[in-house]
Amino acid sequence: MTALFLTASGCVVVHGEREILPSATRAEAVKALEKFTSAYNRADKAYDASADAAYTTGALGAIDAARLTAGRANNPDGNPSHQPLKLTDAKFTIPKKAGWPRWFVADALGNKGGDLRWVLVFTRDGLDETWQAAYLTLLSPDDVPEFRTDSDGWAEAVAADSERLAVPPAELSKEYATYLQDGGDTFAPGAQTSAWRAQRAKATRPGLATQYIDEPLTSGDFAPLALRTKDGGALVFFTTRHFEKQTAAQSASVPAPNKDVRALTDGEIKQSLTMEFVSNEVALNPAKGSGEDQVTVLARVQGLTSAKGA
Repeated sequence: MTALFLTASGCVVVHGEREILPSATRAEAVKALEKFTSAYNRADKAYDASADAAYTTGALGAIDAARLTAGRANNPDGNPSHQPLKLTDAKFTIPKKAGWPRWFVADALGNKGGDLRWVLVFTRDGLDETWQAAYLTLLSPDDVPEFRTDSDGWAEAVAADSERLAVPPAELSKEYATYLQDGGDTFAPGAQTSAWRAQRAKATRPGLATQYIDEPLTSGDFAPLALRTKDGGALVFFTTRHFEKQTAAQSASVPAPNKDVRALTDGEIKQSLTMEFVSNEVALNPAKGSGEDQVTVLARVQGLTSAKGA
């Protein structure tokens, strides 16, 4: 926020991008969640990616746009299974920080996904811009950590290059992509780490080879965002990109993909199908020196964004 002060000697401009300020007021955060939910429901009902494009960005924007595009291709008249999303018991964690982007976390109970909390990260790059949801994950209430806050209830954002954590947030996407390819001990065993690697290892079968490529995705609206937790660690939101290529032997064929995959596929599927996914993860990154040195990936939301047949 830029404030203009008149003094006896003239004008002095104080640049808000240099001040440490709450990223949003609590009223702004409530309004941002309401606007996102309304736009999300309009888009889902009509399978219209343009209806919520102004309210999403980053990983969620890429995943949601592809989902809606595939839905429209298969159901031009709209979503026959539409059920409006309702978010209740919303809680907001708003960090104080300098510079842009400014951002905050909202977690709420949704009417979809059972008892899981819908955890959304909203971000914007300027005062005149719309708050956009960049990350969405679903967490068990017990997995939502306690955050460190000051006496006024404002949270602490963690710098992307912080060396006070087991892994600097800026490096987490690359480390995760490397782990999925090669293994290692950077990440704790779990559904999104060791179990996913084991599942991949079983994917290749006679007549069909499956290859995986994993890449970090960290620039612009895909940049990681981290909040300090009460124990000194951080909850980190980050993004990765994944490619899965299925190649059939000459005497075999690639399994027929479902209609949503076909809607996003360019080219004819003859002997191979390469699918591209964007995935957003949320992880607990322990403080360096805390006695814990492994990052725990709590949840992952992944969506197909494109495919190519050959």
